[in-house]
Amino acid sequence: MRMMNCGDCRLGRRTAGLALTGVALVAIGMTGCSNSNERQPTAWQPSNVERPQPVAHAVTADPTRPGSIAALKAPPGSVPKVRGVYKVGKPYVVAGQTYYPAENPSYDRTGIASWYGTDFHGKQTANGELFDMGAISAAHPTLPLPSLAYVTNLRNGRTILVRVNDRGPYKPGRIIDMSKHSAGLLGFESQGTTEIRVRYAGPAPLDPNDTSRERQYLAGQPWGRVAGAPSGSRAWFGLGMGGANAR
Repeated sequence: MRMMNCGDCRLGRRTAGLALTGVALVAIGMTGCSNSNERQPTAWQPSNVERPQPVAHAVTADPTRPGSIAALKAPPGSVPKVRGVYKVGKPYVVAGQTYYPAENPSYDRTGIASWYGTDFHGKQTANGELFDMGAISAAHPTLPLPSLAYVTNLRNGRTILVRVNDRGPYKPGRIIDMSKHSAGLLGFESQGTTEIRVRYAGPAPLDPNDTSRERQYLAGQPWGRVAGAPSGSRAWFGLGMGGANAR
């Protein structure tokens, strides 16, 4: 607004008074707007619920990057090993159900296991590793990531030690999602699902290359000698030894 100067005095007291009145009204109006804005409530968002969103997997040239061509096309058992992070996570909601991740050393549950493979092969897991359908791994809704768990197929008695490094599954009655290779080791790949028991075995090494405990446990199973290699290999069909090739 332009300021009054000496030349404006010639307008007379009435004009000056009207101008001052106008200035006061404008000031009052601005003050009213400011107070109105201050009283507007801010949008509230819950801080203790995380809602997982699908990760966009851009195709990249680096084979250690999620969604890279090399990782997506790598044969089972040979996806690049990418170090993830230790993660428990906040409660989250999927399909109207709330899941509560927690460190629970006494975790021991029975339910239904399913398996996942090609659609997620080479893509990022919930803790930042890369999923390999030829590895001995699994997804669980609440166990810490990464962790180790004993999974027993209650229909044939087979038990394996798996690396839990992903979240899921989210279907009623299902409590764990095995990698394709793990499902084959447990003997339910062709059926798709089976009744299982899951027992927490402790935290897993952050280095995904360290699979010594899983391999050692598998080698100690009487049926593990011909089932310890990644799917697609000769040992997978019972024609060789799993041994150190178990992943």
